[in-house]
Amino acid sequence: MKRYGMVIGLNAAKIEEYKRLHAAVWPDVLAMLGQCNLRNYSIYLRQFDDGQHFLFSYFEYTGDDFAADSAKMAADPTTQRWWALCMPCQLPQGSRGADEWWAPMEEVFHCDCSDS
Repeated sequence: MKRYGMVIGLNAAKIEEYKRLHAAVWPDVLAMLGQCNLRNYSIYLRQFDDGQHFLFSYFEYTGDDFAADSAKMAADPTTQRWWALCMPCQLPQGSRGADEWWAPMEEVFHCDCSDS
């Protein structure tokens, strides 16, 4: 299992729309996440006093070929329709790679606190 953290900006005018979409994610989109070996997927919103808004996503990948699973998800017509609704809300960061929408983050600390 590998943990992923990613970040992207959020258009301030689209915050409520983005929240509304994610309050009722389509069942087929959720099923595709599972079929592509993503678990414990969360998205957090941080609104800063200077007017910037960021989304942070966290998920665990349990498969053995992230690129293939990502391609499978990207090829899914329902996921493509879902992304078409979500992407206009998002503001990709300049620091992301050429083929990335969300910018990956480096994990600098992890503790499985159940063992502590």
